[in-house]
Amino acid sequence: MIKIGPKKIDTNIFLAPLSGCSDLAFRLISREHGAKFCFFEMVDSNCLVRGPRHKTFSILNTVEPDTPIAAQLLGNDPSVMLRAAREVMGCANISFLDINAACPAKKIIKKKAGSYLLYDQRTLSKIVKKLSSALPVPVTVKMRLGYEKETLKDILKFAKTCESSGAQAIFVHGRTRSQGYMGEIDYGSIKAIKDSVEIPVFGAGNILSPELAKKMLDQTGCDGILVARGALGNPWIFSQIEEYLNNGRTMPPVNFSVKKAVLKKHLFYVERYKAMSPSNKAGFMCKVAMWYLRGFPKATRIRQKISIVKRYEEMIKLIDELTGP
Repeated sequence: MIKIGPKKIDTNIFLAPLSGCSDLAFRLISREHGAKFCFFEMVDSNCLVRGPRHKTFSILNTVEPDTPIAAQLLGNDPSVMLRAAREVMGCANISFLDINAACPAKKIIKKKAGSYLLYDQRTLSKIVKKLSSALPVPVTVKMRLGYEKETLKDILKFAKTCESSGAQAIFVHGRTRSQGYMGEIDYGSIKAIKDSVEIPVFGAGNILSPELAKKMLDQTGCDGILVARGALGNPWIFSQIEEYLNNGRTMPPVNFSVKKAVLKKHLFYVERYKAMSPSNKAGFMCKVAMWYLRGFPKATRIRQKISIVKRYEEMIKLIDELTGP
């Protein structure tokens, strides 16, 4: 149990807002294998308010079993982000709203959003103040450990600014913007942030196994964790982490037949819920299949076959024909 503002959440292990990945299909399959709390994919506030609206609103597609859930907004204009937040809340009953100050992608930095806000703390403060004072749900911030090579003093000042502006929790990716997704996680800086604020702090980055999840919690003292890339093709990671943290037990590897069955169900959810043209949907299914098939025998040949599939039925037939090690 963890509290973010007045909201009580029955887990401290969250599925992160993975842009282009954690859609409804991804969340449903993750929930079936132990994920108790999920984020929507990151939503661009400008797209939500100014269009193309149909594409952006499709990110917020959900069904009754897809709860509890939170949303994350990207942007740099407080007024636009408030309008976007209200649009989000009209679509779903979210537990809280997160402000993205962490995305390191160049196209996002050009918009002066994402981890650019680490550089422009004044704008971030305005965003958090405006949204936290106007919305009926808690506002949180996802951050990194600086824009370039900030000092620990700079990092702590940023975290405290988030807190004093009204943020009810902070999610910290343990790398700087300039590192992207490369390099070691700086557990010490996450711990320093945790020790410097009164609100909950979640650690993120390289949580690819139950052992790394425990390392994050043990070395930082953080209140919870965000699982991101570790869940790609591996929805079992949530139940594995819980078992390891609660009982110290490492669950046995998932066998070949189970992986095939879960992949097929994931693709069924994509076919049912993903709002895409048939050709784009086939390409997306190919991406999903690749997540699950990493490390399979004859992986190169499998990838070649999957990459030319044009229909859902063809994809299922190909997966059925796969043989184990």
